[in-house]
Amino acid sequence: MTALIVDTTDGITLVGGAPFAARTLEMALRRAPVLVAADGGADRALSAGRVPQAVIGDFDSISVAARETIPADRQFPIAEQETTDFDKALRSTRSPFVLALGFVGARVDHGLAVFSTLARHPERTCLVIGGQDVVFLCPPRLRLNLEPGDRFSLFPLGPVTGRSTGLRWPIDGLDFAPHGIIGTSNEVSAPEVTLDLDADRMLAILPRLRLDRVLSALLPQWRPPRAGRAR
Repeated sequence: MTALIVDTTDGITLVGGAPFAARTLEMALRRAPVLVAADGGADRALSAGRVPQAVIGDFDSISVAARETIPADRQFPIAEQETTDFDKALRSTRSPFVLALGFVGARVDHGLAVFSTLARHPERTCLVIGGQDVVFLCPPRLRLNLEPGDRFSLFPLGPVTGRSTGLRWPIDGLDFAPHGIIGTSNEVSAPEVTLDLDADRMLAILPRLRLDRVLSALLPQWRPPRAGRAR
């Protein structure tokens, strides 16, 4: 079992090495104030004017300048090469939820590895934030308050079936699989969407503006910050 490096009752903002805007980082930190970097994400955090509370990874992409800037007691190298830095960071932390940015968009293979990690850790509530999207692994039962017309994409990471309400194209009776039926480009048709799934293998991809509503659905006790929506 991996030792816990960060154990907090607050949300964690986990940053990777792919580009993201400084305003996106500030938006995430208003919701998840504990900043953790995965390897080269430390450089991204520093360039945005933030020093991470912990850096976790195999340290093959963090710069010498970042290692010299960040206190040594905040650096936690994990040498093994069998898992990604995102996986290392996720399994080495404990928190109510994680907002992950800087992990999708720059390289497709890195993004696929991130989504595979979500499937391996269904016990973690982790939302991956992209330029336009928020992506998360659906729990078996999900109820979301959204706006009719919102994009609502589903992508299976393995065989999964289920039922839905509030979608323009219901998923009832469909056998989803990565090599078969997928559910991208669906659309919200009612103010409430419900999903009942038979496995933790379905990614949901929604507009980033709905981040707070997703958090409220996944974490009933969570309340959005007063600063406004996730732009």
